[in-house]
Amino acid sequence: MAYDDLKSRIREGWQDTLRDILERARSLGTEAVLAFDLDSTLFDNRPRQVRILREFGAARGLTPLGQCVVAHWSSGWDMKTAMRNCGLDPEQVEAHYPEARAFWLERFFTSEYCVEDIAIEGAAAFTHAVVGTGAQLVYVTGRHEGMRAGTVEAMQRCGLALPGERSTQLLMKPTPRESDDAFKREAHARLGMLGQVIAAFDNEPTHVNDYQRNFPQATVIHLATDHSGRPVELLEAVISIPHFTGVS
Repeated sequence: MAYDDLKSRIREGWQDTLRDILERARSLGTEAVLAFDLDSTLFDNRPRQVRILREFGAARGLTPLGQCVVAHWSSGWDMKTAMRNCGLDPEQVEAHYPEARAFWLERFFTSEYCVEDIAIEGAAAFTHAVVGTGAQLVYVTGRHEGMRAGTVEAMQRCGLALPGERSTQLLMKPTPRESDDAFKREAHARLGMLGQVIAAFDNEPTHVNDYQRNFPQATVIHLATDHSGRPVELLEAVISIPHFTGVS
């Protein structure tokens, strides 16, 4: 499903849905469980993308890539589009993309680079609002354990509720080899054992739909930011939001 199509699902009053989630969390207290993805849900990864593309440009003498800014990553995770937006012509993009992709893979999924992430608008305040209800906040991310230190550092810098504080946990893949889809499905069983899952937040349509199927009584929220590009239709019950501002 295209980004524009997903964004078109956002309806007026979506902030009321978030307020309702907080109210339900207050009523249930520690029994309530709220699950949050990180990338493109609570974190904007584009500064990390910018750093990597700039460094690739510097390493290969591609001056336009050295001028990369966040706005050049306007089409989600599409590096080819970002390279064109920076000023490379289509032939240059095709010639350099395979090496740029390999350069990216060596860096993107590391603690050293994920510290560049910034928070989605209102995300930090909303995580603290969740913790303030007494509910359990569980970050469920496809990041692997090797990224834990950088992830927590970025959380702290961005002001998010930190794992280990009150009833807040961070669930990560054991290694980079595991499938994100499989890991998140396995994590659902762990969430169900913690209490009553009343809300789940993710940007990836596949993961959002899995939450909706596994926890039909929960309010499942889709962040209409960006996603992997897989052509997956969101289930009708899923609610799309652009960010977390305007709730409190």
